[in-house]
Amino acid sequence: MKMRRSLAVLCVLMLIAGVFAGCGGAGSSKRIVRIGHNQSTAHPSHIALEAFADYINNSELGEKYEVQVYPSELLGSQNEMVQLTQTGAIDFVIASNAIMETFSKNYSIFNLPFLFSSAEAYHAAMDDPSLTDPIFLATEDAGFRTVTWLDAGTRNFYTVDKPIEKPEDLKGLKIRVQQSPTNIAMMNAFGGSATPMGFGEVYTALQSNIIDGAENNEMALTDNGHGDVCKHYSYDMHQMVPDLLLGNVAFLNGLPEEEYAVFEEGFKLINKVQREEWTKAVENAKNKAQNEMGVNFYYPDTAPFQEACMPIHDSVVKGNAILEDIYAKITAYNEQYRAVAE
Repeated sequence: MKMRRSLAVLCVLMLIAGVFAGCGGAGSSKRIVRIGHNQSTAHPSHIALEAFADYINNSELGEKYEVQVYPSELLGSQNEMVQLTQTGAIDFVIASNAIMETFSKNYSIFNLPFLFSSAEAYHAAMDDPSLTDPIFLATEDAGFRTVTWLDAGTRNFYTVDKPIEKPEDLKGLKIRVQQSPTNIAMMNAFGGSATPMGFGEVYTALQSNIIDGAENNEMALTDNGHGDVCKHYSYDMHQMVPDLLLGNVAFLNGLPEEEYAVFEEGFKLINKVQREEWTKAVENAKNKAQNEMGVNFYYPDTAPFQEACMPIHDSVVKGNAILEDIYAKITAYNEQYRAVAE
């Protein structure tokens, strides 16, 4: 498996190198800007990236740049595409916040379970540069930085054989989690058996009973077909983890100021379009999962889940001055939007 994956990555690199070699040849002087992600062409993130591509390609920069979007892991797995963005083999990638812990511990705060009290508090916090900049810019030495965030909704458990209505229901179950130490700690706190793996491997693992379930948003049921196998979806709402658009630092820093300003407007467009499309997509996904795929939805009391994993907050935040400050700001947003709701 590792050899096949390595060969696939090598082929991708050769393909990219070939295209780079061709893009400066006769008939074309445009700089190709490549963006990779692991979702389908129907996903809100892909729709937003296509809006960005149209914006740049049809702007005053269109004679100099051509943005190309590669969905569905065409350029490799998410981890591999992050590495390609580091080196500049591709220019941008959408990555889950979960995998970013390996590059900077600052990102671990957004992986904390029950960090946000509501979607409103989550959005307000993520839109606050004073809160996000210490995180988003922390990986510049690694060769990339986050240029905007994308909504990935709430993460909930879905299983093949039985619903999850309390933490004890997870005992003995192998649950796929994203590849981050915080997510593994969360599953241990719930009593389940954490099984980290890449997103592209999850469907086959569910189908072959390698794992008993996974945790993700509603789109995974429909857009990725997990609802074909898993018929129980439980809204414990344990996480609101953003997806991130990472850009290669050398490319970004090499843009003249006036060109960077156009790209920056494009990044804002991605955020706007994706969040609008996300709201519609979640509603459609839930309707399809329930009425066409036969998925049952459950609404357990979230308090026992919160109680089980709150000690993780201290273990991640305490002693880190940057994260302590960010955590305090998030707490303030939680209180603000809790007061508004009341």
